[in-house]
Amino acid sequence: MLLGLIGCGRMGKALVLGAIDAGAVEPSGVIVFDVQPSAMEALRQQRPVELASSVDELARRADVLLLCTKPVDVSGVLREIAACPSEARPLLISVAAGVTLETFQRALLDRARVIRAMPNTPALIRRGAAAFARGPKATDADAALAARLLGAVGSVVEVPEYLLDAVTGLSGSGPAYAYLFIEALADGGVANGLPREQALQLAVQTVLGAAAMVQSTGDHPAVLRDMVTSPAGTTAAGLRALESRAFRSACLEAVTAATKRSRELGAPTVHEPPPKNPSSEPSRSRQPHAERE
Repeated sequence: MLLGLIGCGRMGKALVLGAIDAGAVEPSGVIVFDVQPSAMEALRQQRPVELASSVDELARRADVLLLCTKPVDVSGVLREIAACPSEARPLLISVAAGVTLETFQRALLDRARVIRAMPNTPALIRRGAAAFARGPKATDADAALAARLLGAVGSVVEVPEYLLDAVTGLSGSGPAYAYLFIEALADGGVANGLPREQALQLAVQTVLGAAAMVQSTGDHPAVLRDMVTSPAGTTAAGLRALESRAFRSACLEAVTAATKRSRELGAPTVHEPPPKNPSSEPSRSRQPHAERE
């Protein structure tokens, strides 16, 4: 397999390096292009990938195209791909925020196998949470390949495209919620006498450890919470304070507000229930937006 990367920014670099280090692809099986030669060269200094001279070269040679450009640049890239010979039809995996499957299918005359993905910024340290939706021409094998590439930098799930708005509200914007919570925990420690550096260190490790407990045990968070909460103890007092200020409701509303905003940023459509088979889901004109580069 020859993997082509269009756009060597932070997210594109993270996905390619993760795929190489996870053994999903060899460095010799990666060819990259960016309008900034320095960005390509910076990636080659980290791994011995091949540099391409144009999008056209990538589209003609690659088996898989990983599109990691800014959304404003996508139309130009698609024009170059569409101009390639009909036999040059690589799988296209896009992480360009807000560009729908319908846009790709229309630009590529319904001949393309397209998968649209929504990673988040912790992918930069290989702790990401991503979701993807497959276009009507994408196969089960294409979906498995996308899951392997995205899974090299974190966890990944497949959803129908219209649910990418909810993915944006939860995992796309979610790191910001977590940063705010960590900051608030550390501020609470400082307010009660801890030096700021130690308070932040303890807050970070506490959140990291709690997340790891959920992941490693497979227990519901409520079960783990009850394990920490003794009757009339300190944790019970702290939880009561959070609930008195609608902490749970505030988290729910944050995800809902971000999801709503994601829908507003897209073209208006009628919300439909999930299909029984994601591979047959028609494309939706929804444009998720995440706080990414």
